[in-house]
Amino acid sequence: MKHRISATLLQAALAFAVGLGAAQVAQAQDTTAVFAVNNTFSSLDPYDTNATLDLSVCKSFYQGLYTFDKDLKVTPQLADSYEIANAGLVYIFKLKKGIKFHDGSDFNASVVKAMFDRVTNPENKLKRYNLFSNIDSTTVIDDATVRITLKRPFSAFINQLAHPSAVMISPAALAKYGKEIGMNPVGTGPFKFVEWKQPDYMKVVKFDGYWKKGLPKIDGIIWKPVTDNNTRTAMVQTGEAHFTAPVPYEQAENMAKNPKLDLVSYPGIFAYYMSMNTQKRPFNDVRVRHAINYAINKQALAKVVFYGYAEPAQGPVPIGVDFATKTGSYDFNPAKARELLKAAGYPNGFETELWSANNSTTQKATQFLQQQLAQVGIKARITLLETGQRVQQLENVQKPEDAAVRLNFGGWSASTGEADWALRPLFATEAQPPRLQNFAYYSNKEFDDLLYEALGSSDRAKKTHAYRQAQEMVHKDAPWAFLVTTKVAYAKAKNLKGVYQMPDNSFFYEDVEFTK
Repeated sequence: MKHRISATLLQAALAFAVGLGAAQVAQAQDTTAVFAVNNTFSSLDPYDTNATLDLSVCKSFYQGLYTFDKDLKVTPQLADSYEIANAGLVYIFKLKKGIKFHDGSDFNASVVKAMFDRVTNPENKLKRYNLFSNIDSTTVIDDATVRITLKRPFSAFINQLAHPSAVMISPAALAKYGKEIGMNPVGTGPFKFVEWKQPDYMKVVKFDGYWKKGLPKIDGIIWKPVTDNNTRTAMVQTGEAHFTAPVPYEQAENMAKNPKLDLVSYPGIFAYYMSMNTQKRPFNDVRVRHAINYAINKQALAKVVFYGYAEPAQGPVPIGVDFATKTGSYDFNPAKARELLKAAGYPNGFETELWSANNSTTQKATQFLQQQLAQVGIKARITLLETGQRVQQLENVQKPEDAAVRLNFGGWSASTGEADWALRPLFATEAQPPRLQNFAYYSNKEFDDLLYEALGSSDRAKKTHAYRQAQEMVHKDAPWAFLVTTKVAYAKAKNLKGVYQMPDNSFFYEDVEFTK
């Protein structure tokens, strides 16, 4: 009897051990990466968000005709090739065949037409309408061929199509979810959307039917918004998260000492600036705008606020963007700033208001700018705007005369990788709110003409010349205080490979994998 009990107990123990071992193996084989990011998500409809983080997340399940590699070079994605006709007005695309959406529906030319018809219809009121408003029509030639006709020649069009918002969404999903597609994404990407529990996390899993064989190499990704810098850093330090970007600059040095982490940094194209409302006194006087540029120590700003992970701007367009020109900088010269203010009729300075978004980095930056301006007699009152306030008071203003903004601290990255998207949305007359983000209300017909001269030419030498003149002009007119360009800085577990933060601060991770 004792023998039987012992045997029974032995069998049970063995069964438990085998079961435990199997569970441990299953757990070890689960390769889900956790990405800790610094903000919450607003929408998973790339055509209806302006947030770089939203677009980075959307790359896991959405793809476009073209995309950027990790170095911001344009590469084909769902398109195979293109031809240009009719003096740059017509683009004819050959599409890849046999690609399925996550819901089983086919990707074809009809999908491309549906996407661009949707975004170019002003009645849909999508945030990316202005990015694609240069499209006149999209026509299906056959299942694998589509023709896009532009309203005028636009030589940056392929870069525009590589922008992470220019993606293909399942028409069946659009028909099913309508305006709720931003909560229920269905694309052709390597991962399939599973769940979005606001504001805690968003989860995607490997799409077994992905058209690129052998990808993805992990089981899924969990995106966790963690706005507190200390908490987010601790998650990566302890292994609770495998990747985070951007790294809080003040904690980068400590993270670099962690033997289980890789801290990666290199030049980026995200520019910080302070716009000045050129339609309102005293900023309608170029001498005042020059004075403000001379009043700010950009080297100190890069060191104090960004802990060395930034460099003084060398012009309106960050170096690294195609066609960027080094126009020079306004050196720190408070004495010259005071002379210019006196010549403009403000010997004792003046009072004004400085707006900014509300986060830890912008708070530090605006306090620094406030102190710098005070040294030349400019007393700036800081107002921090929440997202809704920013949209209402900055982006939705209908007429220049109604704009209450005076100084605004902000940032921008040209996510098309080309100078057009670093200049036109910020300085062109047509880009004044509510269309785009010319918060300086800068208007210069000669500047506008140079932009369209560049966009209308496919000759690289002519484009380079026109863009250089445009950049030199806006630098001289100084509707901004040109501040700093930040460096990319991200941290990841050493055994996580194939994931990068790109120069525009978005992410590249199609090849992501865990290594032993």
